[in-house]
Amino acid sequence: MMQVIATAGHVDHGKSTLIRALTGIEPDRLREERQRGLTIDLGFAWTTLPSGREASFVDVPGHERFLANMLAGLGPAPIVCFVVAADEGWRAQSSDHRDAIAALGIDQGLIVVTRADLAPDRVGSVIAEARTELAGTGLADAPALGVSAVTGEGLDQLRDLLDQAVRTAREPSAVQRVRLWVDRSFTISGAGTVVTGTLGAGTLVREQRLELCGAIRGGEVVVRGLQSRGGSQASIGPVSRAAVNLRGLGADDISRGDALLTPGTWEITTVIDVRRRTGAGFAESPGELMVHIGTAAVPARVRPFGEDHARLTLARALPLRVGDPLVLRGSGSHSVRTGAHVLDVDPPRPARRGDGHRRTRALEAMPLTGDIAAEVARRGAMREDALERFGVAVPILLPTTLSRHGGWLVEAPALQRWSEHLRTLVETDRRADALSSGIPRKAAVDALDLPAATLLDVVVAAAGLDQSEGRVRDAAATETLGEAESSITQLEERLRGAPFRAPEADDLSVLHLGARELAAADRQGRLLRLDDGVILLPTAPALAMRELAQLPSPFTTSDARQALGTTRRVAIPLLEHLDARGWTRRLDAGHREIVR
Repeated sequence: MMQVIATAGHVDHGKSTLIRALTGIEPDRLREERQRGLTIDLGFAWTTLPSGREASFVDVPGHERFLANMLAGLGPAPIVCFVVAADEGWRAQSSDHRDAIAALGIDQGLIVVTRADLAPDRVGSVIAEARTELAGTGLADAPALGVSAVTGEGLDQLRDLLDQAVRTAREPSAVQRVRLWVDRSFTISGAGTVVTGTLGAGTLVREQRLELCGAIRGGEVVVRGLQSRGGSQASIGPVSRAAVNLRGLGADDISRGDALLTPGTWEITTVIDVRRRTGAGFAESPGELMVHIGTAAVPARVRPFGEDHARLTLARALPLRVGDPLVLRGSGSHSVRTGAHVLDVDPPRPARRGDGHRRTRALEAMPLTGDIAAEVARRGAMREDALERFGVAVPILLPTTLSRHGGWLVEAPALQRWSEHLRTLVETDRRADALSSGIPRKAAVDALDLPAATLLDVVVAAAGLDQSEGRVRDAAATETLGEAESSITQLEERLRGAPFRAPEADDLSVLHLGARELAAADRQGRLLRLDDGVILLPTAPALAMRELAQLPSPFTTSDARQALGTTRRVAIPLLEHLDARGWTRRLDAGHREIVR
């Protein structure tokens, strides 16, 4: 198993020196860092632990001026090595880093007291002090020891503890969707653009297509090559440091804070509702805060919903899910203000007076994992894949208020409301126009304000209605022909006497029978409309078969016309209708036979 471990702790407490001693790799990449002995940006190293397991390290700056850089390294890492110097003990930036760990909810790691050679008698008391300061975080009871990178004291024990931490760490899924937060972007001659980041879940492979969610551009990118721990890889799984060579993308098009994603599986959002986890509440919050997630740092406008909840409107879109931990700080502040969790990545927009109070109550009742019933109820219906994008789990056994229809989840009360409304629309339409063939599908979808047109089929079925020819109607309702009733009756009487003498257009005009009247009579089963405007009784096909059965087989169109005592205008559409029913079969251009 591979893992990524980030350092944390006050400036100049020996974090980089410790990484160098453990791995033999210089984590300070910048010349200025090595000259000043001060870590400014993120550093990276890796080593093989005693068991053969591999671990990568992200070394973060400790100085308060580089808090944003520290959060970029700490955010994606699942394990923390919290460093405190034996000769100095707990200091100001130790508290800043503790607050960041608490805000992020990191609960895997260990406490390392460095420079034990300078104050060997203080190691125990510094460990006790660190545990006290870390109370309330996931590291208060973490394994702890003193080490010296200069003398080598405790380094072997530290390697064993790191090995144990990697062995017992939560194992992420290699088949989950990818969200790789970018922490570096650069160009390599002959290779092109390369980005690095900590892969927390999922798997990267060569030629994989990913979605870029960036501050400058988005769209699809392709993985040209992969490296991890200094070597080329065909694939990389979690948790790993990954260097990804991207095809067709300039280094200036992607930077720290951007993310590479499994296409179509993340909600890209600018508005989120959050719950306070640690730190200051929202009631007296500044109007704008800096939001840190992964390696991203984005300004956001704040709308408080009480002390513990708020709406954040981000300056740019980010790929977020329910439960994501956020670190919030004042713009210009060098300390963590609030730790929060994402509760909703697609919150409702306030529309009426009092919506803010209602939203506060809804957020107070919302579980951190998301509420599938509430999410669907708010919309009436929702696609399962949308919930998965949001990070809300969809169980096989649904809550009793929900039902599954294809890829949709539909709330029972919403389905009842839509069904009742649709029945009312259909009945109103029928009363207003006795000849109506029903409500057009699009009109029904618009009137019901359905989330998607495909849901109309579900509503129609629930309402006990029928659909035909793109219209919704009540087939069980007693239909009338209104003023056309007398004319249709006359036409029926005429056709009973001469079943194959279809009325001409002039005949229909005299009877004031147009297309709508004839269509209504056809729906009621009182007339049969054939091609080319031929109108007969519904009994005409059966009567025709009696006559045709007397003819020698095969027979011609002319034979049929004479046997039925009709014209070619009527005979051809009628024979084609019999063909379509499978009662007759056309053998060639001029002959048919009865299908026995």
